Parts: sequence; C-alpha cells; structure tokens
Amino acid sequence: MREDDLSGIASRIIPLYDRHAMAWDRLRGKHLAERAWLDRFCAALPVGARILDLGCGSGEPIARHLSERGFRVTGVDSSPAMIALCQHRLPGHHWVVADMRSLALAESFDGILAWDSFFHLPRTEQRCMFRVFAAHSAPGAMLMFTSGPDEGEAMGSFEGEPLFHASLSPAAYREVMARHGFEVVAHTIEDADCGGHTVWLARFATGSAV
Repeated sequence: MREDDLSGIASRIIPLYDRHAMAWDRLRGKHLAERAWLDRFCAALPVGARILDLGCGSGEPIARHLSERGFRVTGVDSSPAMIALCQHRLPGHHWVVADMRSLALAESFDGILAWDSFFHLPRTEQRCMFRVFAAHSAPGAMLMFTSGPDEGEAMGSFEGEPLFHASLSPAAYREVMARHGFEVVAHTIEDADCGGHTVWLARFATGSAV
C-alpha cells in the first residue's frame, strides 16, 4: 500500500476514537496489565516527575496510576471526547487536545509514554515522531512506547471500523532512537506477562537531535 494511502487510513483513526470514546473506555477497563512495565518506567523517574502521556485516551487506568504515584501528568490525545473524560476524572493535571505528530508544547518532561498509540501511525510518521519525543525530553528522560514485533502493517477493527497499525523493525527503531539521542534500556517482543505487547524503554542521553 502506498504511503499516502496509509496516511489517509491513519488520519481516520482520530475521528474513530472520538466517535467511540465511551465504548473504548468501557472495554479498556481499569486493569493494569502493563503494571510491571509502568513500575520499571516510574522507578527511573525523580520524585514528582513530569510525564507526557501521548495518546492518553480516557485517563484510566494509566494516567490515574501515574497520578496516584505522585507524578504530574500532561495528557495529549487527538480526541476531544477522550480529553473531556480525562478532565472530569483527573482535573488536577493538564490535558491537551492535539495531534502528537505536530506537538510543540515548548516544555520538557522527565518521562514520555506512547502506550498503544504511536503504533497507529504509518512508518514514515513514526520515524518523525522521535524528533517530537526528543524535543519534549529533559536530560535523562525516560521514553516508553509499544510497537509491533517487526516491520509491517496490520489492520484490526474497533466497533466494526478498520483500525490501522504499523511498525518498524527492531533494528530500525534502535537506529532512529540512537540518531535522536535515546539509549535503549529494555526491549521485549510480545511480552506474555503484558498481554503480548512489544515494549521499548529508552533513556534520552543527549540534548541534541538530528
């Protein structure tokens, strides 16, 4: 499939999640299958750290978990309906309706999460996201995101509508992270203890990005 076709499919994900925000929230539930990875991410952060949650969804359970651990959350989602749920549930934090691809908050964070969100972008746009990650990373910041197990595209569905996913290869992720100043700390493919997620944890090692 051509890259411009992929971008069109990916762009339809934004209204899809907005239309079905309540269904997504109900199905997502409050169970933290990712708790072990979140604990590893949080353990590397300073007390009271500022976390940027990209594709924060409805704020539960991940942002609530971070809030309960004393972190300050800035949540970004392209769905106004999702952000409205976040604002209602966790009013003490900062919630932004925005597309992560064009994000420019002029702030830096101690931790950045892109859990089950970044992988909806076509591969070219995923590569570009590492510039966005770097631009919002304080020195030593932790980055954690989920991807596919290897290079490719997959089409799922949600509420009867197509749901696009894509992934770079592990080698390509390592290359683009290194180029933007991130060192891989941990990587597990299809973690059986985390619902089959493929997870990356990295540290921002430099203050420069190319």
